Amino acid sequence: MVITSLADGVISGVESVTSGVSAALFDRPLRLGVTGLARSGKTVFITSLVANLLDRGRMLQLAAAREGRIEAAFLQPQPDDTVPRFDYENHLAALTGPTPHWPDSTRAVSELRLSLRVRPAGLLAGLPGPRTLHLDIVDYPGEWLLDLGLLDKSFADWSAEVLARIANRPQAQDYLAAQGGADPAAAHEEPQAQALAAAFTGYLHAARADGFYDCTPGRFLLPGDLAGSPVLTFAPLRSVEAPSRGSLWREMERRYEAYKAKVVMPFFRDHFARIDRQVVLVDALSAISSGPQAVEDLRHAMVDILSAFKPGRNHFLTRLLGGKRVEKILFAATKADHLHHSQHDRMTAIIEALTREAQDRARFAGAETAALALAALRTTTEEMRHHDGGELPCVRGTLLDSGRQVACYPGALPDDPAQLLVPAQQGATRWLEGDYQAMRFAPAPLTLKHGSGPPHIRMDRAAEFLIGDAL
Repeated sequence: MVITSLADGVISGVESVTSGVSAALFDRPLRLGVTGLARSGKTVFITSLVANLLDRGRMLQLAAAREGRIEAAFLQPQPDDTVPRFDYENHLAALTGPTPHWPDSTRAVSELRLSLRVRPAGLLAGLPGPRTLHLDIVDYPGEWLLDLGLLDKSFADWSAEVLARIANRPQAQDYLAAQGGADPAAAHEEPQAQALAAAFTGYLHAARADGFYDCTPGRFLLPGDLAGSPVLTFAPLRSVEAPSRGSLWREMERRYEAYKAKVVMPFFRDHFARIDRQVVLVDALSAISSGPQAVEDLRHAMVDILSAFKPGRNHFLTRLLGGKRVEKILFAATKADHLHHSQHDRMTAIIEALTREAQDRARFAGAETAALALAALRTTTEEMRHHDGGELPCVRGTLLDSGRQVACYPGALPDDPAQLLVPAQQGATRWLEGDYQAMRFAPAPLTLKHGSGPPHIRMDRAAEFLIGDAL
């Protein structure tokens, strides 16, 4: 009787521990942040990821899908009732409908919860029954992420950095002329402040359109309901000695600090600080096509982006104490379908080199990082074309602007990324060797088989890195 009671107690204790471990590992949300700078494909990435986790026929590199351990995947109401829901259904319809087109780009924070019923593997395979992983996907503009770097800068420091950086940029000449004609020590007048802010905003739009990435403050580009408010009506000014109260400098400084306190900090507190895993999407092909200055600007942006993270491992005690850190960061070069597969390794090497400093910082802090060339939605087919007695590896697709079908050879990426990065770091204005073109393709009409999501390149490998261990 005593032995039986002791045995029952041990079994009960083991079941309690097992239940606690399984709940801690599975029945908890995993927050995946998805960001990237302009035109990097955040909306398409999330739509394709969710569609391919719901119908897993193309996800062979995701071990849990390949082994058949994902029993079900379904969308649930998100836990944050005050955050807009990611419009997955309409975005998927845009990509897969009779007349496919690219969905609208990210303009604010949105969220989606995908729940996965999974049979555990390995040491946890003996746990009774499947468990649920709630994947909360958070979409937010990369420009807002770059704003986090402003938290450690004063208005004077920010102004000096911006004015030095844009001094020789043609896109900034109108603003520099307006700023040069203003006296920061003079009394603040609202029409002048609005004119300076409008001119600076015009520069940011022009710079982003021409391939530059250091376009902060991000809300100037995506103002939403803050458009026209004083918190978005400031601009960098040349320094003055001891500006008086009521001066243009002091008012711009006050608005800059209000922007940090009322726009940047709430985003950090409410969204960014709760991220477990992170994807940073990079349109490296467009940067290469834009020239060395855009490549160097992109490299600096990647460093600035990572400086906003608190990378490291989320141990149980860390989570218990509320000190969450980003455990994994994936740097993904998008639009791999714009290149023949023979160049994908070169594209991966370039994104590795572009993010080397950022990845080193994250790894030192204990986070896992990876770089990958992928296409969330494949829009092209590959073919070889005869040219000057040789064979050119081309991709064929429909041009977005004209609707014409073309076979395109975008140029051969170098074997050594230093052939791009060194001229960029040395301030070159054009590539001495190579001519790189970034084409804009429209999504192709699709006929999807039952159980298969949209065609992609390496989305299954991205999913394995980001959530494979949690499955």
